[in-house]
Amino acid sequence: MSWTRFFRRRHWDDERRRELDAYLDIETDDNIARGMSPSDARAAARRKLGNATLAREEIYRMNTLTRTESIWQDFRYGLRLLLRSPGFACVALVSLGLGIGANTALFHLLDAVRLRTLPVDRPHELVEIRIQPPPNGRTGQFNGRNPAMTYPLWKSLEPGLESVSDLFIWADESFDLSLSGESRSARGVWLSGNAFETLGIRPAAGRLFSAADDRAGCAPIVAISYPFWQREYGGRADAIGKTIHLDRHQATIVGVTPESFFGLEVGRNFDVAIPLCAEPALHPGDDGFRRADTWWLMVMGRLKPGHTLEQAKAELESRSPGIFAATTPADYTAAGKKDYGEFKLHAIDASTGFSTLRRSYETPLGLLLAIAGAVLLIACGNLANLMLARATAREREIAVRLAIGASRWRVIRQFMSESLLLALAGAALGVGLARVLSPLLLSFLSTERDPLFLNLEPDLRVLGFAVGLATITCLLFGLLPAIRATRTPPVAAMRSGGRAVTDGRERYAARRFLVVAQVAVSLVLLVGAALFVRTLANLSRVDPGFDSEGVTVARIGFGTAGGDRQTNTTIADNLIASVSALPGIQGVTAVRVVPLGGGGWNEGLIIDGKRQSEYPNVNRVDARFFEVMRIPLRGGRNFDVRDRLGAAPVAIVNQAFAKAFVPDGRGLGRRFRFDVGPNQPDLEYEVIGIVGDTQYFNLREDPPPTIFLARTQDDQPSASVTMMVRSAQETGPLTAAIVRTATSVAPGSLVVFDSLDRQVQNTLRRERLMATLSGLFGTLAAVLAMTGLYGVMSYMVTRRRNEIGLRMALGAGRGKVLALILKEATILVAIGVVIGTGLAILLGRYTESLLFGLTPGDPATMAGATIALMAVAGLAGAIPAWRASRVEPTTALRAE
Repeated sequence: MSWTRFFRRRHWDDERRRELDAYLDIETDDNIARGMSPSDARAAARRKLGNATLAREEIYRMNTLTRTESIWQDFRYGLRLLLRSPGFACVALVSLGLGIGANTALFHLLDAVRLRTLPVDRPHELVEIRIQPPPNGRTGQFNGRNPAMTYPLWKSLEPGLESVSDLFIWADESFDLSLSGESRSARGVWLSGNAFETLGIRPAAGRLFSAADDRAGCAPIVAISYPFWQREYGGRADAIGKTIHLDRHQATIVGVTPESFFGLEVGRNFDVAIPLCAEPALHPGDDGFRRADTWWLMVMGRLKPGHTLEQAKAELESRSPGIFAATTPADYTAAGKKDYGEFKLHAIDASTGFSTLRRSYETPLGLLLAIAGAVLLIACGNLANLMLARATAREREIAVRLAIGASRWRVIRQFMSESLLLALAGAALGVGLARVLSPLLLSFLSTERDPLFLNLEPDLRVLGFAVGLATITCLLFGLLPAIRATRTPPVAAMRSGGRAVTDGRERYAARRFLVVAQVAVSLVLLVGAALFVRTLANLSRVDPGFDSEGVTVARIGFGTAGGDRQTNTTIADNLIASVSALPGIQGVTAVRVVPLGGGGWNEGLIIDGKRQSEYPNVNRVDARFFEVMRIPLRGGRNFDVRDRLGAAPVAIVNQAFAKAFVPDGRGLGRRFRFDVGPNQPDLEYEVIGIVGDTQYFNLREDPPPTIFLARTQDDQPSASVTMMVRSAQETGPLTAAIVRTATSVAPGSLVVFDSLDRQVQNTLRRERLMATLSGLFGTLAAVLAMTGLYGVMSYMVTRRRNEIGLRMALGAGRGKVLALILKEATILVAIGVVIGTGLAILLGRYTESLLFGLTPGDPATMAGATIALMAVAGLAGAIPAWRASRVEPTTALRAE
């Protein structure tokens, strides 16, 4: 039978009815013609035809799929029941929609960050080659978010491997699009010429550069991304061939990448792609990127047909000694060369690309997904309780169905059809909610200076996850009530009249179990939420050792005004003096590394001829740094006019340095050297001052040992300066004044601004996400659990109304009735709290790495969460208990 006939079975039945009616009419007319009366003629025609209804039913069965028809009937009946109970349907849909929506949104992010493959041809063949495990012994210059390889290492691999083909490199870099004034940056990506061809990327407009373009001394050309094309050029075709300025150097646009290609780093898209051969033209006079101690590249390729990732790993490990021996940097110390020679190259799966976002948020997102899943379980518990109550009310109907021949499975299936309708509707609502929540969650991770990009279009994996959740929730809240409802013998159900026979200990036990489970899971979530909220509070209270409020960071590039050492020093001095003279300026200083700004610089150390195992952090500042940043001087002196270029090198250290490297406490006057290579100047520094401890990379660390060098003794000043400007002015007028000053002192200079306070707060993005969402989910879980407790206690009071009336008629006072009901609620909550406390301690070890200043079993947090839950539970149980105490005995007994 075809599906066409199945969907037109009513048409076929109506046609057969007309045929049978026509046959009866013809036979009746023939019988009348033979002399019969009309009534006898009709009766004779009916006898000749037989059972017309049976014939129609047989034809109907021939044109239908019995099982499909039965299921369709169940769904229609379930839909009618839901429409008859709009309150229950709305509560169920909202609960499921919120639960499934939150889970789907978090899975959507996790899918985009971790599971989704790159939008390239055959992504499963891609491998990345890097030093594994990440070594601590690398020294030199590090550029970009993942400086995994150096140019000489890349060239040593370029001739080819037996297991990996089509090797290409990529690296990230930020370029300035402006020619002067306030900076306007573009995200760039360096690519070797064969990268687009290897990845199978085809242009959306123009062409993409190829291996033929990647030749030494090539003129700068760029392929721009589709979003950049739309944003900057309105998607016009005449953008091809136009000139774009990257750090004031001209480059020609040759093409546009497709809309689906965001690059090779998940979480960040690019604006311009530049062939590697153009690097000397964009960095004229700077050979640092070709040096053996400059780490800035990533190397990727494809597995050759018939080769596996394990074979690639084995080949790279066998070739590693020769590769590292041939590329050892000449400037490394003897110890550095030894460490370098022991490195091993490794191949890892690169089908999902590279992502710093993944490393930072994979664990938190997974944990939040588990928390959201627990909230959904609690919601399912509430729905299961509601379904149990509905099943109790329908016991007579179910008994009649079973008595007249329906199988138990048939009734269960009808119950499950209603549950599945709810689950699917909740999933549809949840997917719609996830479309709104996913970008909102991503905004938690983004900042104005570091916007993140993820492809948040739902794929089959996300839709499958939502459907899977719907199926699981259907089973969780629908199966138990269906089984319970069909276990009652029909005779007992019919004999009970209007009262349910399953309201005894067994039915109450199921509801009590659900409440206990909800309370236990809610306590776990509340404890987790409290831990994350307190972690954020603890980190927010951490003293970074400096005052960030009111400090603006201004990075000024000198542009064409920059030049030799003396020129750069003079421009920097003039800029600092000019900005300091602006109205409302409280202080200006210059630094090499902005505290908590994401950058860093450390060096090996030699004290008393001994190489130290710990690498202290280093910064280069001017004399006003400690005053502007409000860092106290603990001993010695500050930098002054004596500390000029050519004078004896001096340094100021923090207290952590003195404690770590000068155990006798006599830090002032101590001398040290940096552990430098044979081709670098070997200077001996004298400690002239000790300052208070400050944070360097993040707020979680103990203040690290830090060395401050004098900016006035820098023999290689760059053509830029980073200033810290303390002012009480509004940001807009202040930045405009600094731009005017910078362009007047150094025409053509470019300025990038940021707020130091905002930079400090941005280091807490992950903690803020965890605290906000876990707090929201924990509160929602507690509300749902208490709603479930309230529902169960209210139901119990209603079903025990006669019993309570009888107790009161026999002399029980209202206080005793109140205590009876509260005792029941207290026992349920207490059992849930005990189980939840054990679960919280057991599961706490999975959150330990995300906490700060706390342990997973922190007693204060446990006690606070327990007290809060008990308080809300007391309110949820007190209302039904109060209602029970107000029962009038005569009214209750009259119902008997």
